This record gives sequence, structure tokens and C-alpha cells, in this order.
Amino acid sequence: MATVKVALALGGGAARGWAHIGVIRALQEMDISVSIVAGTSIGSLVGAGFASGKLDELESWVRGMDRWQVIRLLDIGFNRGALIHGDKVFGHARDLLGKVSIEDLPMCFAAVATDLHSGREVWLREGDVYDAARASCAVPGLLAATLHNERWLVDGGLVNPVPVSLCRALGGELVIAVNLNDQQSTEVNVNEQPGLLSVVASSIDIMQERITRARLAGDPPDILIQPKLGGIGLLEFERGNEAIDIGYKATMRMKEQIEHELESL
Repeated sequence: MATVKVALALGGGAARGWAHIGVIRALQEMDISVSIVAGTSIGSLVGAGFASGKLDELESWVRGMDRWQVIRLLDIGFNRGALIHGDKVFGHARDLLGKVSIEDLPMCFAAVATDLHSGREVWLREGDVYDAARASCAVPGLLAATLHNERWLVDGGLVNPVPVSLCRALGGELVIAVNLNDQQSTEVNVNEQPGLLSVVASSIDIMQERITRARLAGDPPDILIQPKLGGIGLLEFERGNEAIDIGYKATMRMKEQIEHELESL
């Protein structure tokens, strides 16, 4: 098992992405050594914390969030093409977890973003790890685009919501993917007019779910973990405890399959 390069593909899903922490905790409990991490959107932020050895600090921050803390981290303003600038939350993450370059991480890491003008998939493999995560998380209309190497970048979920292909390109021999977009339908109040945030977030969620199906069908991972997170809203970042626990339990239920796949290599 120790010689197998295990790669972890962490998908996008906004607040549901805290489930990635639970997934990683379960894998650690199984004594599975991950050597490659690729993340899209919120998956890139959690992946950055993991790859930099700061998962404990990230988990403590997430579990301690309440609604008011989430609101305080949102620098709202429409002058940069989106509802939220994003500088405050990613600056806080950098202060909390430390500034580090991707090249200096003890684990192979990459993030997926989308070139806003060409629509091409961009793999971020160098520079400040939180700048990369910031670009990967730039949900159109919600979080401002990021200028990186003379290109405006937005959410990688527009092109590759669960970066299995990137994991394989980085040398992953066994790819464990986490898809946060496999949602069960939830009841909604059809008499209530949806607000701006709800419309934008839900529309992007629908789009990413369709793209995820197509990408995973064409390039399936060796192990696919799909926590049932439909009850957690995309912007309910204060529900970290619940999301982490769901991710942990979903992974532990697949313990035998994961160990079998490792043993067969």
C-alpha cells in the first residue's frame, strides 16, 4: 500500500465542501497515505489546508463558525463584477494557515480554475497556494474573478467540478474522488420568491451537477465518494460540523471497498 500513489480529487460545492475535511479524516483513520491532492473551488481551499499540513487549524476554524462570523468575512460590493470581493475571507485563511507556495508544499497539490475569456481549463501548480484557491473558488456573480498571469480566472467548477483528470496527470495511481453534487431533491416553498443569492447559487449548482456527470462518465475515478449533502445550502458555511460529519461517515461506509482497491494494485 505504501508504494501506491494515492490521489485525492476534491470537488466543488461551496459550503458543502467542508465535508472534504471529514473525508480526509476518515482516510487518515484508515492509515491511507495521500500523496497528491487536486481541488476545484472549495475543494482547492480544503486541499490547500491539507497539503500544507494545516488541516487541524482549518477544521478548528470551520467547526467554530457561526452565521455572524460568516457574514463578517463577506466583503460585499458590486464594483468588481460580483457580489463578494473575497479578499477578506482568503486573507483570513492565509493569516490562519500561513502563507506558503505550492512548490514548497510537502505534498503534490494543484487547483483548477477557468479562463473567463477563453473558457479553457487552467491548472494552477505554482505560486501562493491561497491565491490559487482564491481563483478556483471565484463563483461567477458571487465571488470576484482573479487576475492571474494576465488572465482573468473564475471557478474551476465551470469546466472540471471533480478534477479526476488532473489527479491522473499528476501521477495518481489510485484516484479517490469526492463529488459534492450528487444531491437528493429537497422540499422547497414554491410560494416564496427566491432571492438573488439563491437563484445564482442554485443555477450554478444545477450546471455543475450536469458537468460532473459527463466528466465522471468519461474519466471515472477508482473510488467515488458522494456524501449526501442536499440538506445543506450552498452558502450555509456555518454548518461545518454537520458537513464534516457527513463526509466522514460517507467515507467510512466505503472502507472495505477502498482497502480492496489498494490491495489489488
